[in-house]
Amino acid sequence: MSGSTKKPLGLGLSSRDAFGRMLVRLGEGDDRVVALTADLASSVRVAEFGERFPERMFNFGVAEQNMMGAAAGLALSGKIPFVSTYAVFATLRAAEQMRTDVAYMNLPVRICVSHSGLSLGPGGPTHHSIEDIAIYRAIANMTVIVPADGLGTVAALRTIKDWDGPVFVRLSRATEPTVYAQAFRFRVGRGTLVREGKDVSIIACGSCVGRSLQAADALSEEGLDPQVIDMASVKPIDRDLIVAAAEKTKRIVTVEEHSVIGGLGGAVSEVVAEEGLAVRLTRLGLKDHFATTGPYDELLALYGLDAEGIAATIRDLMTPGKHPGSREA
Repeated sequence: MSGSTKKPLGLGLSSRDAFGRMLVRLGEGDDRVVALTADLASSVRVAEFGERFPERMFNFGVAEQNMMGAAAGLALSGKIPFVSTYAVFATLRAAEQMRTDVAYMNLPVRICVSHSGLSLGPGGPTHHSIEDIAIYRAIANMTVIVPADGLGTVAALRTIKDWDGPVFVRLSRATEPTVYAQAFRFRVGRGTLVREGKDVSIIACGSCVGRSLQAADALSEEGLDPQVIDMASVKPIDRDLIVAAAEKTKRIVTVEEHSVIGGLGGAVSEVVAEEGLAVRLTRLGLKDHFATTGPYDELLALYGLDAEGIAATIRDLMTPGKHPGSREA
């Protein structure tokens, strides 16, 4: 039969599910690929890899610091370790080992975390991860990737498998809105313009890209024309694309499921300031406080990170004399 109706790997999957599928694919093609987790194999989707390649799967129990140090040792032995646990544990509990054992040595360890942002909603402030991008951005040698959906995750993993140095890949527990319908080539240090527009530039990462597209569609019915950029590569960041967006629309809204301090909004703000761009910029994310406990969808609505909240922030930005971002609880 000619042609193929087989859908691309990752299409319609959450980023963590796509990670699990792609990790198996990478393991099939390279026996240097190994997986490490800390008593969370099923939850972070490395269980299938362990079933296929039991000799290349290492479960450290509730010992994330030990796991990170072991990943460094495996990398020094010529392996390509993929470390996976919850974002909050990889960021805070194992921070010293990540910094000193992995990043300081500039080792090819891929730290692929799940349950980032608010996606473990009922877990509350102890399990929300709203500081992880800021922490990993500040670590020398570290590359920071936040894919928008399942296909974005597959593309990123394919690119960073042989990347020179450590990489942090931030994945969600929930299924993100679909952004990409077909396979594409991800490039570190480059963003992707996923919707053309002239009135305002929405620069988002992770799950917020799909919701930004939904907000842009709603705003287009009101006569506004937003453009949306998927800034999956948070570090290094695409300075040229940010400059082009600022010059084109004169307005930028950054959207992230993260604190507005030190994350995507901070990275974009740094570029805007350093380039001396004349642009009105608003950072949409968590303000300087801990997020509360609740169902994921309700938390997104509470903090203005659902499609309706993103659209409301943009309306405020486009209204003379109105201060955007004042809606957050």
